[in-house]
Amino acid sequence: MADVTAERSHITTHILDTGTGRPSSGVKATLEAKTASGWQEIGTGVTDADGRIKNLGPTQVEVGHYRVSFEIGEYFGKQGTESFFPGVTIDFYVNSVDEHYHVPLLISPFAYSTYRGS
Repeated sequence: MADVTAERSHITTHILDTGTGRPSSGVKATLEAKTASGWQEIGTGVTDADGRIKNLGPTQVEVGHYRVSFEIGEYFGKQGTESFFPGVTIDFYVNSVDEHYHVPLLISPFAYSTYRGS
């Protein structure tokens, strides 16, 4: 029998549209790692109906500098809503390979916010 449980990524995210109070579904996100030669894409995903991407990248990453880029302009455009930001990029450090890193994003057409999630 196949194992139907999928391991989640070491780095996950979710997006909440604070203007509607609802999850932001259908938003593309790209996870990159900083290397000696520049940024390297290590994963991509699209937010589900709950605004989450549980499998954004590898199940394990090394200590280092990472970033997640979100294509929120397309999200607002599909709703017919004017937006100031075509995208949001969040840079952060992974300081421990033993911890899970959750990078949430709160968006509205003219503002955004983030924090270290759990």
